[in-house]
Amino acid sequence: MIEVRGVGQRAGGRRTLRDVSLTIGTGELVAIIGGSGAGKTTLLDAIAGVRPPAEGEVSQDGDAAALGYVPQDDIVHLEMPLRRTLRYAAALRLPSGTPPEGLDRAVDAALAALALTDRAGQRVGSLSGGERKRASIAVELLTGPRVFFLDEPTSGLDPASAAGLMRLLRGLADAGTTVVLTTHHPPDVAVCDRVAVLAHGGTLAFHGTPDEALDHFQADAFEDVYLRLAGIRPTRVARVRPDGDAPDPTRTMGGTAVRGGGRAIGAWRQWALLTRRNADLLTRNRLTLAVLVGSPVMVLAMFAVLFRPGAFSPESPSPSATVMILFWIAFGGFFFGLTYGLSQICTELPVLRRERLTGLRIGPYVLAKVAVLLPLLAVVDALMLGVLRGLDRLPAMGWGAYGEVFVTLVSCSLAALALGLLVSAAVTDPAQATMALPMLCFPQVLFVGAILPVPVMAAPGRWLSYAMSNRWAFEGLGHSLGVQRLWGSGRSPLGPPLLASYGDTFARAVAVDWAVLGGFTVLFLAGTCLVLARRT
Repeated sequence: MIEVRGVGQRAGGRRTLRDVSLTIGTGELVAIIGGSGAGKTTLLDAIAGVRPPAEGEVSQDGDAAALGYVPQDDIVHLEMPLRRTLRYAAALRLPSGTPPEGLDRAVDAALAALALTDRAGQRVGSLSGGERKRASIAVELLTGPRVFFLDEPTSGLDPASAAGLMRLLRGLADAGTTVVLTTHHPPDVAVCDRVAVLAHGGTLAFHGTPDEALDHFQADAFEDVYLRLAGIRPTRVARVRPDGDAPDPTRTMGGTAVRGGGRAIGAWRQWALLTRRNADLLTRNRLTLAVLVGSPVMVLAMFAVLFRPGAFSPESPSPSATVMILFWIAFGGFFFGLTYGLSQICTELPVLRRERLTGLRIGPYVLAKVAVLLPLLAVVDALMLGVLRGLDRLPAMGWGAYGEVFVTLVSCSLAALALGLLVSAAVTDPAQATMALPMLCFPQVLFVGAILPVPVMAAPGRWLSYAMSNRWAFEGLGHSLGVQRLWGSGRSPLGPPLLASYGDTFARAVAVDWAVLGGFTVLFLAGTCLVLARRT
């Protein structure tokens, strides 16, 4: 049983719910209806605990962990087969210590309960709208919840699919699960035990059985109830209620579902599981994989065409060319890391928000992104250095020097990856992340010290340069590749004056640059965790 007493909610300085009180009995199927903006989703989120109410209280007679929440969108990864998607979800949601065969039984039972067994091998993105909606419900059914909350589950479905889904929910309620849903689809209400009608402004206009609601609003159908709420006098029509037996979808569960209340899996296991899932998603999304692999190849080709060989030759050095080579190598590492991170979180924030309700920790989630992308970035950075050295765009030096250069470049990519994850966590969609890309890149070009040395910048520019992670990579590369030695002893007349303008820029120990880059990484990752904790 769920008791809602005097619940009110505010958003953006205005009241979206006002003094709503109602009781939802065990095993009831309850619909929340009302016009657009009446506060249906707000009330559902308040009852489910997704966004606790600003006023009043909601109490549940039972285990608060044993609930399922299905938002309006189909919150499942689309790239993987359905069974694999559910297997990852089961491993995250079921209690620690559940054996692999137990996870498989829960997945099989959920597929059977929702008539999806013959679709288990299909990619989720290839399923129909009704099948994806059932797949989204299957994720929650894995834990055998006592209470189901669904936000407009029939939205976007054809009439037959919507009716089938409502029969499914009717079966869950008949089997003892309390089901609360919002809907804009009038035929949905006739299947329910009770209906809560919200008027404009978030006030409760009625709560009772569907028949009582029709009598209360002097309506023949629930389409007329919406007209009454809008102040429009409905045309009297004959009322037709759907019939048909409701199947019991839990009959096939066979007692294999594990109800809430068990000890959740630990942070280490969450990280390992999410790392495997991220790698799985990456390898299955061919377009993303092509972009991640193709963009470094394209940049390397441009580097090879842009720079002439022998710029680091002691006999005839080219100081201006060495500055640009150092800068663009550093910027390449920054650009790869930033672009890899920008699309990682904003595209699956709804999935994260849903999984947070089941106990997912933010730290393992963010570090799992790093664990998958950092090895790929390290390979790209090593490839860039190897190709440029093979084409004589970099000097012939020992393994120790190139080891330093590689560590500097990977540290630069890691800091940029962390920055990309932070921005991806803060924006709402990939389009905003794309718009942020030039705003993040331009300062890393202007204030690094390659176009204009830091010592000769205006004071505000010098202070701003400290916040550019790419500056520390650029200076670290210059130290490891010995530009001070090269410019100080070379034949080019540009060398000594250019070296003087840079001052002691390249004299600092490279370990200091690594420490600064590491500090940027920790700062950006911590910021990502804080932003995600707030947003979810």
